[in-house]
Amino acid sequence: MVVATLVLLCLLPLLLVVAALIKLDTPGPILFRQRRLGKDMHPFTVLKFRTMRTDATSDAHMRYIAQLAQSQNGGDDSTLKKLTDDPRITRVGRTLRRLSIDELPQLVNVLLGQMALVGPRPAIEYELEHYEPVHFERFQVPPGITGLWQVSGRSALGFTEMLDLDAEYATHATLGTDLKILVRTPRAAIRNAA
Repeated sequence: MVVATLVLLCLLPLLLVVAALIKLDTPGPILFRQRRLGKDMHPFTVLKFRTMRTDATSDAHMRYIAQLAQSQNGGDDSTLKKLTDDPRITRVGRTLRRLSIDELPQLVNVLLGQMALVGPRPAIEYELEHYEPVHFERFQVPPGITGLWQVSGRSALGFTEMLDLDAEYATHATLGTDLKILVRTPRAAIRNAA
């Protein structure tokens, strides 16, 4: 919580610039709020900078998650990875996502005790139908802003690989693991932006 507070204070000028860019780019709220599942599957509202048009629905993402899960269970497209070319994303939103800046408001979720700096990504309820039993281990720990998935390949990994990494983190996490992930996060964000 102390680190999250310090980071928020240091990044305040950037956060204000991003908020202004979002407002200038498309009409609608600056922040996107979505119900997610945290530790012990307790629901909470995750905060992100809005990167999509306000009329966007979750239908495309729901279909894509189902397609990802099917592709890794003997489906047709085994190379299918994370949804990266989404027409719902705004011009500014594309850059925010590429640089992972859209995640910064989750520092507020950390201050509220709903998230940690490091952990599995916050789960969306409709994804659970595609989980294997081992994947529910990810709910043993709070979700994080960054995690093993983000520093291990991110959008180059498939849905099941991502869940496997989350479950692995939840069962083997230590302070040392968290520090290594935090150190690797900036480099992973830069690599993803390139």
